[in-house]
Amino acid sequence: MSQSILDQAFGHPSGGLGRIGGALMARGNAATERHVVDVAALAETDIVLVLGPGPGVGLRAAAERARHTTGVDPSEDMLRACVDRCRDLVHSGKVGVRDGSAEATGASDDAFDVVLSVNNVQLWDDIAAGLKEVHRVLRPGGRFVLSSHDKWLPLPRQELVAEVTAAGLTDVQSWTWQPSGLLASLAFQLRAAKPT
Repeated sequence: MSQSILDQAFGHPSGGLGRIGGALMARGNAATERHVVDVAALAETDIVLVLGPGPGVGLRAAAERARHTTGVDPSEDMLRACVDRCRDLVHSGKVGVRDGSAEATGASDDAFDVVLSVNNVQLWDDIAAGLKEVHRVLRPGGRFVLSSHDKWLPLPRQELVAEVTAAGLTDVQSWTWQPSGLLASLAFQLRAAKPT
């Protein structure tokens, strides 16, 4: 079955449309990616997982603050874009990338201090499974920060918060945030933690 145009550009970017989509994501999501890194309050000792890093803007922003950052994406083209954007950090051992998804990260239990997700929850095949995976890979006391275009949320806000809680995460806080820029859309964001 062939990919739709939107999927080729943004969902599972590939080929020419994927390169265009990646460039648009790099520009359009940059403020939100950096804001989420700020919200996560990353420390230089943190080990971070970025779900669906796309072209790697948030991956780089996280890696510049954390001890090590891993990006997991199902798109080979986006993984290559991450390596290109973070080449110096990959060579220094601060960044790793691998094929995977929110539901199947390939990470060990309790592997990360922080998990970040920006503008991709609507692409997860199974939100409940993705959130259970977040819980599994977070260390006790670890933090999860999610941001999504409010207009593209796959569930109503309160239902998404309920799914996060059902996955075993606690201290859930949610809010909306308006990035700057003429074409920037309102973001729904949440922060949660894995119980200690």
